[in-house]
Amino acid sequence: MDKVSFNLSLLSYLVASLGYFVYLAYRRPLVSTFAGWMVAIGLLCQTLTIGIRSSQTGHGPYTSSFEVALFLAWLMVVVYFLTEWKYKIKNLGAFVIPLVFVVLLISAFLSKDVVLVYESSEMRFWLTLHRTLSIFGYAAFSIAFAAGIMYLIQEHQVKTKKLGIMYFRMPSLEVLDDLNFKVIIIGFPLFTLGFMTGSISNMQLNQSFFSWDLTRTLPLVATWLIYSLVFFGRMIVGLRGKKAAQGAILGFVTVIGTYFLHIL
Repeated sequence: MDKVSFNLSLLSYLVASLGYFVYLAYRRPLVSTFAGWMVAIGLLCQTLTIGIRSSQTGHGPYTSSFEVALFLAWLMVVVYFLTEWKYKIKNLGAFVIPLVFVVLLISAFLSKDVVLVYESSEMRFWLTLHRTLSIFGYAAFSIAFAAGIMYLIQEHQVKTKKLGIMYFRMPSLEVLDDLNFKVIIIGFPLFTLGFMTGSISNMQLNQSFFSWDLTRTLPLVATWLIYSLVFFGRMIVGLRGKKAAQGAILGFVTVIGTYFLHIL
């Protein structure tokens, strides 16, 4: 049953991605509505997959690489729906849902073996908190990445004074810049807390605070530094616009790199 629901969610996100691309090009409201319903069906099927998996393993989706990728894709859709509801940016789906599809597709090739959780309830608590907060942060960053891409497309058209068809498909630069900061202002603290709780979970294993594998930790530190520059830069020196968009894009690229280093 979980395989059927997983495949249905994967198919739904693929169809939705194609639908959003068609809407971006031809502005057919019916196509946008159809794509939205396909995303909703995908989310429902994915929720069912996570529920079945959790009932089989006896814990949440936070141990194996497959579970983490599955949970990340699920949260990306949830955050996307909340953002679309708040900002009414229909075109956002053309930039977010394909990412969801790719993450879910990658998860299909990851190990589905059940990973034993630690016997200590305290260790389980910190591990669950660490991964949940981190993945929530990643999901928020995916929206900032999409907003950053849209901002650069729109900014390029304005700067070159070549107002092509995409100009009239995108929200204003102000709206995209505001969206970029709003999701980072949520995602960055969550990601930071995930970083800190990961350190605490290390200490629960009688390891020192900084006893990590540097090949995995250094990209994580780089990710934190990039988003901290965007976060504090906006608050202290008013960093915004193109530089903020570029920071959000670069940060998400490092997120993906860090993610693969942790699951492989």
